[in-house]
Amino acid sequence: MTREEIFAFCLQLPGARVDYKWGSNQVFSVAHNKMFAIVDFLGDNLAFKVDDALFLGYTDRPGIRPAPYLARAHWISMSGSQPPLNDEELGELLKRSHQLVVRRLSRKQQVGLLLDL
Repeated sequence: MTREEIFAFCLQLPGARVDYKWGSNQVFSVAHNKMFAIVDFLGDNLAFKVDDALFLGYTDRPGIRPAPYLARAHWISMSGSQPPLNDEELGELLKRSHQLVVRRLSRKQQVGLLLDL
């Protein structure tokens, strides 16, 4: 996916919004401030949350590393210009990141944000 496709994909997820933080970072969040993806993370990178059980497996793959400052929350980082994942896999992981964050919200906040995965 190109940077523009990642941007459009993230914004089409339920309740998603984008803010610019820490310089030029595009931070995608839900419920006002719960981040699920960051574009331009420390340069030309993409960072997002993954399942706890899959974190080490993804960081063992070439081109994917623990996201600086966010690794303890099981975030991974990769080049945004040439992600080491195909478009379908990257889309599924971004959608899953969104849902991981949504599922940590209160039941009241989850209304309308949950997807069937």
